[in-house]
Amino acid sequence: MAKSVQDIIQLIKDNDIKMVDFKMVDINGQYRHVTIPAGNFSEDTMKSGIGFDASNYGYAVVEKSDMVFIPDPDTAVIDPFCEIPTLSMTGNAMIIDSPENRPLAQYPRNIIRAAVDYMKDLGIADKMLILPEFEFYLFDEVTWGVDGSYVGASVDAKQSYWNSTVEGKGVVVPKQKNYHIAKPFDVSYECRSEMCMHMADMGIQINYHHPEVAASGQFEIEPQLGEVVEMADATMMIKYIIHNTALKHGKTATFMPKPIYGEAGSGMHVHMLLMKDGQPVFSDDNGYSHLSETAHYFMGGLLKHISSLCAITNPSTNSFKRLVPGFEAPVTVGYATSNRSAVIRIPAYAKSPDKRRFELRNPDATCNPYFCYAAILMAGLDGIKNKIDPHKNGWGPYDCNLFHLPEEEKAKLQGLPVCLEDALDALENDHAYLTEAGVFPEELIKNFIKSKRAECAELSKIPHPAEFDKYYNL
Repeated sequence: MAKSVQDIIQLIKDNDIKMVDFKMVDINGQYRHVTIPAGNFSEDTMKSGIGFDASNYGYAVVEKSDMVFIPDPDTAVIDPFCEIPTLSMTGNAMIIDSPENRPLAQYPRNIIRAAVDYMKDLGIADKMLILPEFEFYLFDEVTWGVDGSYVGASVDAKQSYWNSTVEGKGVVVPKQKNYHIAKPFDVSYECRSEMCMHMADMGIQINYHHPEVAASGQFEIEPQLGEVVEMADATMMIKYIIHNTALKHGKTATFMPKPIYGEAGSGMHVHMLLMKDGQPVFSDDNGYSHLSETAHYFMGGLLKHISSLCAITNPSTNSFKRLVPGFEAPVTVGYATSNRSAVIRIPAYAKSPDKRRFELRNPDATCNPYFCYAAILMAGLDGIKNKIDPHKNGWGPYDCNLFHLPEEEKAKLQGLPVCLEDALDALENDHAYLTEAGVFPEELIKNFIKSKRAECAELSKIPHPAEFDKYYNL
């Protein structure tokens, strides 16, 4: 049920709230915040908003950078990590115009809302439901440094196989053998259960949590299907909860796609389906894997634009250290049922018409979720509009383990970009589908590419510890 300003004021009174926190999102998908005393919150706060400088958030705007942030009362939750009782809200950034403010087109939450409006205007669907899977590592210690005398990083997880000689009680997990492992080896069970309880308190319903493959502290939390704008908000909050709960338990959480060499990487697989007038758009009893023609066209759009999508769904140099053969991460442009080696997997267990869907397996949680989900939707809509058939384009279905194909057959397959620079090149050459109806402003895409190219250039200049192993004594 939608909350009114009076509902928020009553919530403040009932819970003796002392501070009201406004969480905003920068271009990289990280929270920033501004806090006011609860006594200052009023109807005018919701109407006039909170002023901020958009240029400090990474947005290159033509207009003056002074913006206002308008809170969304439906996002109001009590922040469990603040000692002083604090109510938290997210919302939308607006350009200060007279007499009416208008949405800042580059602001992430405005972009995902614009993508949904575009979908509705096309008449294809009125709701997109998604389910992102959150894989992450929990470490007991982490250090890193980059300076003139030291370049390196160190992590530790006490249950990891590398502690077999020091742990003392034998409670260690063999390499790559952590999947669904139970106590006493699952040493962070209470920590993750508390994370899920916080999520439930904030209205984010969870399917389950469990240990993932990597022995060095990898885990997964999976929420239930949710409307795409709400799930973008939930993605930010889920990451916030995971980071803060980990610290409370004396641990540190990371969503880095590949923090440990030789162990499984962490992705954020995104399941998706469309609904119209309460009916599933993607279901067809007679289609391949019970998916409709529209679903296949949507997959076709994703596969056609997958290289440019990777710049948005996998926007870190570390992302591409995960997207390599030998693990469950996808490297092949294609689709199939129950096949984790293709970039699109159709889960065979989703049998009911209202649950039939597919997942895009390449994204990871270093992305800005608003940009990621909006870009996925825009690529899929382009596939539907242009009837891009994935089978006719040679993208599958691949009902075999692609990793086990003979080398001559593997050579015929189309692969994902192998580095962020290649993905940025693809985005530069293929982004018209994103700018349809002005959903992604051209200026934002140019600024995003420029920023990420600078990031790549900066990292390319730093000596890598492994280079000492390869070249020191030559």
